[in-house]
Amino acid sequence: MKEVKQPKKPLIFYYMIALAIILVLNMVVMPWFYEKSIKEVDYGTFLNWVDSGSIAQVEITDNDIKFTKTDEQYVVYKTGKMDDYKLVDRLYEANNNIKFTKEIQQQTSPIIEFLLTWILPIAVFVIIGQLLNKKMMNGMGGANSMSFGKSNARIYVQSTGGVTFKDVAGQEEAKEALTEIVDFLHNPDKYAEIGAKLPKGALLVGPPGTGKTLLAKAVAGEADVPFFSIAGSEFVEMFVGMGASKVRDLFKQANEKAPCIVFIDEIDTIGKKRDGGSYGGGNDEREQTLNQLLTEMDGFDGKKGVVILAATNRPESLDKALLRPGRFDRRIPVELPDLKGREAILRVHADKVRVNESVDYSAIARATAGASGAELANIVNEAALRAVRHGRRTVGQEDLEESVEAVIAGQKKKNSSVTNKEKLIVSYHEVGHALVAAMQTHSAPVTKITIIPRTSGALGYTMQVDEDEHNLMSKEELENKIATFTGGRAAEELIFHSVTTGASNDIEQATKLARAMITRYGMSDFDMVAFETVSNQYLGGDTSLACSAQTAAKIDEMVVEVVRKAHAKATKILEENIGKLHEISKKLYEEESITGEQFMELLSREVIVDDAGSDA
Repeated sequence: MKEVKQPKKPLIFYYMIALAIILVLNMVVMPWFYEKSIKEVDYGTFLNWVDSGSIAQVEITDNDIKFTKTDEQYVVYKTGKMDDYKLVDRLYEANNNIKFTKEIQQQTSPIIEFLLTWILPIAVFVIIGQLLNKKMMNGMGGANSMSFGKSNARIYVQSTGGVTFKDVAGQEEAKEALTEIVDFLHNPDKYAEIGAKLPKGALLVGPPGTGKTLLAKAVAGEADVPFFSIAGSEFVEMFVGMGASKVRDLFKQANEKAPCIVFIDEIDTIGKKRDGGSYGGGNDEREQTLNQLLTEMDGFDGKKGVVILAATNRPESLDKALLRPGRFDRRIPVELPDLKGREAILRVHADKVRVNESVDYSAIARATAGASGAELANIVNEAALRAVRHGRRTVGQEDLEESVEAVIAGQKKKNSSVTNKEKLIVSYHEVGHALVAAMQTHSAPVTKITIIPRTSGALGYTMQVDEDEHNLMSKEELENKIATFTGGRAAEELIFHSVTTGASNDIEQATKLARAMITRYGMSDFDMVAFETVSNQYLGGDTSLACSAQTAAKIDEMVVEVVRKAHAKATKILEENIGKLHEISKKLYEEESITGEQFMELLSREVIVDDAGSDA
């Protein structure tokens, strides 16, 4: 399918417009200018000039007399016509060289003639050219597309908005690795004495939102040097060779302002691995840009204090030549923050808003496992907005907790069309999750159960929060987690003897975890054999299966068996605690939300509930 393009008008079209404008000016403006230049005098003055011999040309018509003077050849005069039959003789007597003409040809001033003949047409063509140029640039991506070979880097000289390492929390290892660069820029002689060279480049790698750009600005802020910031996509232009030219210009500017820091965000745009088998393809511009970047990084003197920082969340896609020592000497991971890191980040952002002193940052940090710094900043801001909506002057614990839930499951639905039957099913479903989790060892404690519908589509959810951060999970813990996923469906089957679509996400999560146990974690009869590889670990972790069709079929069978066993385990737990299932589900149905403390209190009470007639 061919791309449909807007038809373009030829250049001659625009020049014809310019020519038409000039013709109109000559046909309208010139006669008007001519008429405005004629001066009227009375007949007596005219006769005095006649007697003095000052008249050079005369045009006599039925209504008036036009004439010029010998000493003012660029001015035409006009006077009314009188019944004076001796006028012609009188004119001849006064000046034998007088000319009688049918129409006086006005002689304009050389300056005016120059302006009208040369300057005006040129001005018209320039204006038309500017309009045409603007139209072309808009079609090619704006004015920047015509800044041939010039870098678009934003330069922050001697200031980065006050950003320092104090503004970056939860990344202590990354800050420690970058502190040495700051010290080198502050005290280059200390390193020069021993012969040490400043690392030419440092590559910041990590998931989106972890603070890679903020760290780069903090380095410049700590070192108090100029900071060049540019995105990798800004090197790519519509004209071949412009990307390489921009790289040259960027490094030229950096050398002129050394010591300084050059930050290239999303460097994977221009730093992707080169395909050795393709020549003359569509990647020529990108490869030229990469080659120029490699050359420039080899060419500049590290002793000048020019540091190249780059950020990417796709390090596996970068060309090996870019990552070798002498170019990007250091690879600094900027990972998702741990429990202490999340708490520190929350405190940094909470300093910017009015927060109640009773807020428990540790509890919020535990509830936000896997959140990035940007997401935590958004949670604090959403909490502040919620406090304003409810008329409070400070942000409280409730605001932060609700913001966390909004990030996990979406905002609460104000107008929900859930029927009482659906509400009852969801109550048993969520309590099924909670009961299975509570009755197993090595499961995260339940902190909240709710059946309030959310904008994400969830009709309810059960929140579990670990007391501590776990970096490793045993096979038993994974199996318990899968059993917890199946607890909702097991409760539906046990109480209503039917199933609904409400367990779709649970099924997806349980299947994904069971498959990972077999293909990646070596927790099956296949022993320590990996069948699945993960790419783009910082961007969702796309997986690919590398095995025969027979092995893939066997893996599918084993996944089904793992999930089936977990489902049976969950069903058994609920059967043994059927009374608690009814009691807690009834409480949840009535109140719509219960806390973890309320759940554990109900669970610990000795209450016998008659489940007769509970089917609904």
